[in-house]
Amino acid sequence: MKYLLVFLVVAVAIWLWRKNRREEMRDARREQAARARPRPEAGPATPQAMLRCAHCGLHLPAADAIAGPGGAMYCTAAHRQAAERG
Repeated sequence: MKYLLVFLVVAVAIWLWRKNRREEMRDARREQAARARPRPEAGPATPQAMLRCAHCGLHLPAADAIAGPGGAMYCTAAHRQAAERG
């Protein structure tokens, strides 16, 4: 009787182990398929307008420029303050 009990415990352990292996393999195949799918490529970035700092002459994107008095553009707030002082 005890041999039958040991056999059942071993059989259940093997069944659980194989079930988990199958699930891991299925998940690995799904991940591999997801990696294999071609991703849409990003198109080239749209060009940005470049401005010249009125103080130092550095060229920078218009979105990063700081407006100053008289419509002048600056690369930093310190350069803007320097231009306002004189």
